[in-house]
Amino acid sequence: MRLLPTRVTEVIVPTRLGRSFRWLLGATIVNNFGDGVVVAAGPLLVFSLTDDPFLVSLSIAAGYLPVLLFGLPGGAVADRFDRKRIVVGANLIRALVLFVLVAAIITNAVSILIVLVALFALGIAETFADSASSTLIPGLVNREDLGLANARASGGGFLLMNQLVGPPVGAFLFTIGLALPFAVNAICFLLGAVLISRIVTSMPVRTGERTTIRSDLVEGVRWLMAHPPMRTLTLTILVFNVTFGAAFGVMVIYAKDHLGMGPVGFGLLTTATALGGVVGTVAYGSLERRFSLGGMLRVGLIIETLWHLTMAINTSAAIALVTMFILGIHEFVWGTTSTVVRQRAVPDEILGRVGGVYRVSIVGGIVIGTPIGGVLATLFGVTAPFWFGFVGSALLVAVMWQQFRHIAHADDAPAPALA
Repeated sequence: MRLLPTRVTEVIVPTRLGRSFRWLLGATIVNNFGDGVVVAAGPLLVFSLTDDPFLVSLSIAAGYLPVLLFGLPGGAVADRFDRKRIVVGANLIRALVLFVLVAAIITNAVSILIVLVALFALGIAETFADSASSTLIPGLVNREDLGLANARASGGGFLLMNQLVGPPVGAFLFTIGLALPFAVNAICFLLGAVLISRIVTSMPVRTGERTTIRSDLVEGVRWLMAHPPMRTLTLTILVFNVTFGAAFGVMVIYAKDHLGMGPVGFGLLTTATALGGVVGTVAYGSLERRFSLGGMLRVGLIIETLWHLTMAINTSAAIALVTMFILGIHEFVWGTTSTVVRQRAVPDEILGRVGGVYRVSIVGGIVIGTPIGGVLATLFGVTAPFWFGFVGSALLVAVMWQQFRHIAHADDAPAPALA
């Protein structure tokens, strides 16, 4: 029986991934649990302070805006400075911000302004932390293990802890004490900083003349635009997040009114998606051994296109739940695959900057798509955003189909020269 934990650990995090990756995975799990706690507690705190729709919308915007403003500079910083120290520093800053918020809550000095400032500050720190942490894995594991390592980090961290375990814990803690979930999140960030500090890694060596942040950003964007497979992948991510954002922006109304699922409908749909993602985590290694990366990306785009169509014509809650479950598998597999392709193809010295462009594309697409979905739903009904997503996705698949055969071997494509 003593061997069981070792065997389970070996299946989840094989020894070949190395001790440093296990420290990183531990930090990812802890940080995402803390974030997941606040996923539920944050909106509850906002609603306890105001019911003004504009102020509530600002609290949501506070999560997106830092990525749009600092996604590219964050990537440049990750390419210039010690990435491990950036993550540790960002975790300490996030813990400090949360402790200040906890103090404000305990002393009854909290206001909606303090919450909005705290959310924005947390978003900035998270943007820099994500920019740096996303570049660490290629330096910790072998090239052939990138898929498994990314799957474990994303699945065990974001999906399991942030989406499934953390939110109900956060809601429960909030009922005990308003400050409690935020204190737990702060402690998680402190523990995450300790775990990250145990990682043994090295920075790429910078050669040539000293450069500015602006010139570094220009270099990263130019490299990306001159690399056809990476350019195709970036454009696909941007456009597909526009179509997804349009549909997801009305999902609450769709679940309640169109499917008749009541106030808990949206939560059930998102939970189904997260569960599908967990399945994708478990299955990713097997899928990667059986199919090419380009093939998985192509199939994923078809699945997402058909998801829009299914949701547009569907009126059954049961079918919607199954469809969201399948979407969850696709989202995880596609996201992990695109990350592996990027990590293999992009030189380590500009990996942060290229990753920054990807993050801005993801969030920018959602920010663009969400109001489009709102307008379409207002003019033509709640299923209109899904029809928009279906047509837009289908057109993109048709246009980009041939290009995706190059993406699986993006690391073999002629790489643009770095300045």
